Order: sequence, then C-alpha cells, then structure tokens
Amino acid sequence: MGSFRKALLINFASSSGATVVQFAVSIVLARLLTPEEVGVYSITIVLVNIAHVFREFGVSAYLQREKDLTREKIRSAMGVAYTTTWFIAALIFCSSGYVADYYGYPTVQPVMQVLALSFLFIPFSSIVLALLVRNYDATKIAWATGCGTLAYATTCLGLAYSGFGTMSLAWANLANILATGLAYLPMRPRDLPWRPSLKNSREVAKFGGGALLANLIKNFNLALPDLLLGKLGGAQQVGLVSRANSTVNIFLYVAGSAINFGSQAYLAKAYHEKQPLAPMLNRSASLITGIGWPILTATAILGSEIVTTLYGSAWIDAVPAIAPLSIAAAIGLIFHYNSAAFNAIGRPYLSAVPLLITAAARIGLALVFYTGDLVSFAWVLMWASVVTLPVWVLMQKRYFGCGLVDYVRTLMPSAVAAVVCGVSCILMLYVADRMAVTQPLLRILMAGPLCLIVWLVCLKILSHPLAGEIGLILKRIVPWK
Repeated sequence: MGSFRKALLINFASSSGATVVQFAVSIVLARLLTPEEVGVYSITIVLVNIAHVFREFGVSAYLQREKDLTREKIRSAMGVAYTTTWFIAALIFCSSGYVADYYGYPTVQPVMQVLALSFLFIPFSSIVLALLVRNYDATKIAWATGCGTLAYATTCLGLAYSGFGTMSLAWANLANILATGLAYLPMRPRDLPWRPSLKNSREVAKFGGGALLANLIKNFNLALPDLLLGKLGGAQQVGLVSRANSTVNIFLYVAGSAINFGSQAYLAKAYHEKQPLAPMLNRSASLITGIGWPILTATAILGSEIVTTLYGSAWIDAVPAIAPLSIAAAIGLIFHYNSAAFNAIGRPYLSAVPLLITAAARIGLALVFYTGDLVSFAWVLMWASVVTLPVWVLMQKRYFGCGLVDYVRTLMPSAVAAVVCGVSCILMLYVADRMAVTQPLLRILMAGPLCLIVWLVCLKILSHPLAGEIGLILKRIVPWK
C-alpha cells in the first residue's frame, strides 16, 4: 500500500502538471479560436473517441488485470492491438468525407484524417503504458507524459496563433502521440517482446469483447451531448456545452489520471487474493466524493466568475448549463470505480447495463424536453443521470455486496462538507456584493480560500477518511519527529 500511495503521488504531480498546462492552453485558445471552431473539433473528436474504443479492444485492461501474464500473452495482446488500431485508422480516414457532408462542416474531413494518422502510432506506447501501470511505475509515465504535453502545447498554440483554426487542435493531438511514443521507447520493460502474434489471441479477444461493449456504450454516452446538439442545435451550442463541461470537470481534468491510476490493477490483485471489494469501493467513493463534491458545489456557485475569468465574456452563455451539469457529475463520482471493479472480476460487460440506460434516457429526454436552448439540454443530461442511479445501486449490491445503508452512511460526510462549503461560498459572494467587488477574479480569490479552510475543518470534524490521507501526505512532505 505504501508503494501504491507513492506511485499515486508521483502520478498526481505529473498528471496535474500536464493538465494545468493543457488547461492553460485551452484558456489561450478560447481567445484565438471561435466557439464554432471549437465546436467543429468537439463534434469530430467525440466520433474519434468512439473509434478509440474499438482500437483499444480492452487490451490495456486485459494486461492490467491478468493474473499470470506470460510473454506469449503479451505478444497476443500486441497482435490484437496492432490489428484493431490500424484497421480503425483506415476506417476513420475513408469515412471522413461522409461525416463532413452529414454535419455540413467541410473542416471535419481534414481533422478526421489527421486524427486517423495519429492512430497508426498509438499501439507502440499503449502496450508499454499498460505494463507500467500494472507495476505502478509512475516515474516513467510522468516523463513520457511531460514530453507529450510539451509537444501538444507548443504545436497547438503555435498553429492557432498562425491562423490554422480547428486544424491546430488536430495537429497538436498527433504531436502529443508521437512525442509520448518516442519517450516510451527507452522505457520498455526488458521482457517486453518486439514481435506481436495472433497465435493465442482468443483469451485476449474474449475479455476484449466484454470490455469493448462497455467502453463503446460509455464513449457513445459521452459523445451523445455533442452529437445531438451538433444535429439539433448547431456547432455554437456544441462549443458552449463543451466549455460548460470543461468548467464542471476541472477537478477530473486535474486529478483524473491520479484518481484512476492503478485502480484496476489494485482491485484485480485484491480479487485474485479473495479479498472483498465492497470495503474498497466504499472507501474509494468516500475519498473521491470528499474532494469532488465540494469542488463541484463551488463551481456551480461561482460558474459566472470562473467562465469569465478563464475564457472571457464571449463564453458567458455557457454559464446556465453549469449547475445541472455539476449535479450530473456529482452523481457520476459516486460510481466512479465501478467499471474498474467489473473489469477486475473479469466481467467488463456489466458496465454496459447502466451506461446503456443512461444513453437511452438522454436520447428520450432530449427528444421530449429539449426546447432549443442550452439550459433545457443541460437539465436533460442531469435527469438522465438520476434515472440510472437505482441501476448502479442494485448492481453494486449484487456483484460487490455494497449495502445501500452502509454506502449512504459512507457518503454522508462528503455531502455535509459539500453543503457547508457551498454555504460559505454564497456568504463570501454576499460580502463581495456588499463591498461592490465586481471583478470576477477577485470574487474567486475571496471565496476560494475560505472554502478551502472550511473544507479542511469539515474533514477533521467529520473524521472523513480524507483527513487521514492528507495527514500521511503531510508526513511525507514534512517528516515530523
């Protein structure tokens, strides 16, 4: 557990640094690109992300959860990865013209073609990454992430400033993949073979089929907002929803890699050792909601100030969508580790059930309640998450033994901390209004530190598990005697 915590800290530092750089790039891009240009890329990237599901075919998940990983199994996984990835790359390239005609944006075609080109190089690094995660080797991953982030930032900003528009994002994605792959070359594990094989790929394909179904529905679910709005509301609304989502998910952007790092491998090892997964899932949900819920609450309250400060007044129309999207994100955090747990027990297809219900709910509710404005669509997404809540709860009970009463009791400290932080944030904004402070950044600086202090006090008073974890981190940084 100590080595796992150390790996988490290293991964958090590297992934947070990479995310901060990417987030800073997005802030600059908000002033260099129009909402329509961002919307065109959003439409394209969600389609390519669906293709990524077929490209991956569960290979990384297989490598992380397989109990006895032999050299031949790795070669078979490589063979499946190369075959599926290069086939999907050709499919994306050939279909780019049809997709551009369907949405009525010619720029979609060259963007898809560049993204298809990037697929050719992904397998060379994805296999190495999966094995490094399996061994919690966060240091090597951090170096490769840094190289890719630097390439992305310099390419994206340079091309956007030179007037390449939407294409600057596509070329930056390719630069990121190339730089990351080159960085992984000297980091390959010594026993990692160079030649792929399809001789014994049946076991990989069997697991990959279940993972493919779950991941396909997951990515289709994530793509639905952009796909529906791209057809019903236009590229501008897609760009606004994308910006609202990026605001809501700042926490996941910054800490996403760290909170997911090694989770599947860790749960798989526990499962192979006959350990119950319910206590681990309860604790994990408590930790992630303890951080995420207060941040989402503050984001919903300070939405106008955050958007204006980070992206400029041109994106102010995205603010009304932030509150319902924050509620939807808060619901998602409760079951954040369930997919990894299903993979760990060798039943990845189970994740598809609640995700399929969410997707169906989004489509049905959008057709009935979408009135043409951004706010109605954001509330549709929120209610679709509510509809799926009972399904997640029932599946947790059946497959992991997570009782509802214990689970609610586990989450209550996080809920209390979020409410108290929200109240303190509202009070500080009231003080700012009384002091006639209208500058958005100053209002954030007034509310933010108070929320942080209130959050830390709440963790201590409520005996939240996060309080103990923070204490361990502080002991590593400041070794008290």
